[in-house]
Amino acid sequence: MASTNGVENLETWFPRDGKLSAENGTRLGVVVGGSLSKGLVVKLDPHQPIEDLAVGRYVVVHGDMKKFFCMITDIALDSPNPSIQSDPPEIANDPFLRAVYVGTAAYGKIHAALMLAIDEDDNEPRPVKTIPGHFMQVFNATTEDVNAVFGVEDGSHFNVGAPLELPDTQINLDLKRLVERSVGVFGKSGTGKSFLTRVLLAGIIARQQAVNLIFDMHNDYGWEVQNEGKARAKGLNQLFPSKVSIVTLDAESSRRRNARYDFEVKIGYTEIEPEDIAMLRETMSLSDAMIDASYTLRKHWGKGWIHKLIHATAADMDEIEAATPQRAGTLAALQRRVQRFERWDFLIPEAAGDTVQQIINILENNRSVVLEFGRYGNSLEAYILVANYLTRRIHEMYVERVEKAMGDPAMEPPQLVITIEEAHKFLDPHIASQTIFGIIARELRKYKVTLLIVDQRPSGIDEEVMSQIGTRVTALLDNERDINAVLTGISGAGGLREVLARLDTKQQAIIMGHAVPMPVVVKTRDYNDDFYKSVMDGNLKSEAVSTVRSRLGNSGDRRIR
Repeated sequence: MASTNGVENLETWFPRDGKLSAENGTRLGVVVGGSLSKGLVVKLDPHQPIEDLAVGRYVVVHGDMKKFFCMITDIALDSPNPSIQSDPPEIANDPFLRAVYVGTAAYGKIHAALMLAIDEDDNEPRPVKTIPGHFMQVFNATTEDVNAVFGVEDGSHFNVGAPLELPDTQINLDLKRLVERSVGVFGKSGTGKSFLTRVLLAGIIARQQAVNLIFDMHNDYGWEVQNEGKARAKGLNQLFPSKVSIVTLDAESSRRRNARYDFEVKIGYTEIEPEDIAMLRETMSLSDAMIDASYTLRKHWGKGWIHKLIHATAADMDEIEAATPQRAGTLAALQRRVQRFERWDFLIPEAAGDTVQQIINILENNRSVVLEFGRYGNSLEAYILVANYLTRRIHEMYVERVEKAMGDPAMEPPQLVITIEEAHKFLDPHIASQTIFGIIARELRKYKVTLLIVDQRPSGIDEEVMSQIGTRVTALLDNERDINAVLTGISGAGGLREVLARLDTKQQAIIMGHAVPMPVVVKTRDYNDDFYKSVMDGNLKSEAVSTVRSRLGNSGDRRIR
């Protein structure tokens, strides 16, 4: 009997096919070096094809008392004999000789960044504070390993994709932690940032973790949109008709696209303040003198200063020059720039209603708002002006409401996430400390308002603001400065740099920060009918289902169940 047990034990550790395995993964090799700060060095077993490995894949090291969850950050070939490189043996046509060399005189190795440690006593993932010893075995991570770290999808966790090489496993973001701090979605142009952002927003809305104010620059989020293959994809209002409202700056564009909107946004010249003009410094080439002049005109002419400046005569300019330190040349230059506002039909001399209050009322009813820009989305000046104007006033109302709620909790407003694109224009290092978006980013969740910023140039965002971004979802970046900006303040950034630079151009992203227990590379979910069904099921109220069915006709019975 003892002999039989011995044979079984030998078969476990030295099987005839040469491949070692454990009950939770195929063995890759053993630890031969490394450190806590730089990660582990793993010598691969001779049977392990190096081409089967990829940066971003997870591996698990079985220590004496812990399991260490790691990510492959580099793959290398090595040899103890330098002459192997200078005078390689001729073994191309000799499989036996190649088998002798591989694994002994020449071998592969991987570098693995330590992510989490799991104690065998309680099986709870914890931050890594030590490392495994020499010759500890390293295995491919399995579905069970990943699920032990990322948990299951529930009321506050949302599936955003699968880790590399484990398509049957889910990476579930903690949405409650996601909205607690500002979020960044980064990636070069064409990597699918808008679709990735739409997945995140759909999760937040489906799990009711926050209401959203989305400044939709290119009409990507509210109603349907076409992808690069010309296929139509549903917008948030189609997925959540009872939870998402569309408002528009360009009613004509919305009607052409059959996008159903609640109302058209009109902003009066009397509502625009010099602070809103100052945000246009870069895009409208405003000098410091012009911005100072705007404050002077506001003080001298009152609330109607913009409308009066647009139509000001030479006599008006002379009167201002005589009464203030401002020079006529500066005033004329400011006038020429401000006259561009006349091209924007959403700006009128005096608005009939309070747009800000209308949007606040929708948000207070726990409905998200998508503001479509229509044709004005091609004008960065219009986007910056409107986003800044609305955000400043909504933030002021939130501050007031939160402070009142300190004495009366019933007054507390819902958590708000504001989504902006081209974020570096709002968060440039020269102006971020003074803009409302910089203030919100630094406040964290103090006044229940956070940002979701979407950008292809994270290096253009102020470093202090970047340091306050809780969760970073990053698709492929190929600019070194942008990669450095995204990894600022991230533990183990050296190894993650290689992973980030080698992502696929589509449907791959690395998620780091507050909403995940450790950095993770995911193949993001397909935004298709299966996704629609997963977020719509159980999220529509009965009256909303009836509304959608009546709108869709008989097809509604097939789509909404």
